[in-house]
Amino acid sequence: MITVLLVDDQHLIRQGLKTLLELEPDLEVVGEAANGKEAVEFVETLQPNVILMDIRMPLMDGVAATREIKEKFPQIKILVLTTFDDDEYIKAALQNGAMGYLLKDTPSEELAVAIRAVHRGYTQLGPGIVKKLLTQFPANTSTQSSSPPPTLTELTKREKEVLRLIATGANNREIAQQLYISEGTVKNHVTNILNRLELRDRTQAAIFANSFSSYLEDKD
Repeated sequence: MITVLLVDDQHLIRQGLKTLLELEPDLEVVGEAANGKEAVEFVETLQPNVILMDIRMPLMDGVAATREIKEKFPQIKILVLTTFDDDEYIKAALQNGAMGYLLKDTPSEELAVAIRAVHRGYTQLGPGIVKKLLTQFPANTSTQSSSPPPTLTELTKREKEVLRLIATGANNREIAQQLYISEGTVKNHVTNILNRLELRDRTQAAIFANSFSSYLEDKD
């Protein structure tokens, strides 16, 4: 069972999230906090596996709460869920330890999948968030003109296709639909890509793909 703490200053949002998540047999909402200060206090007693953290809140915002919680309890995973996609919020949240950043229009089934992924240690970013991050690593930087790592040549044609789609922010389901393969096959490809390129997560894979995009093009 994955225990979840909801942190949002809007009661209706918290109640809606709780109702949706309680439909998932492996997710349990163990508490709710209306601001970052409450979140920090509740974490000490509840010790949730994953925190769904809003950004803009009174008393203490989500970024400050994330930083404080990760300093005290580094094992707890934090997934930002907010309406704000400002570059500074995204950068600050991830730099202070958040494992993911999603917008509140994320479908409920995808949110549940993201919570499970974050619990396993994988970064989860919404499609628009990935694109915003990639703008901070423009394709014309020195990495683009430099030679790619030798391990890049070890990727199969299909793995390169998957990597290109990761760079667009596509999730496993979307990749499977575009390539007409199963989600399980996509997952295996992603694992192989991360292992061969020695990357930590999908965020690093997206940045890598953007940096060496010309080497991933299908030249057949």
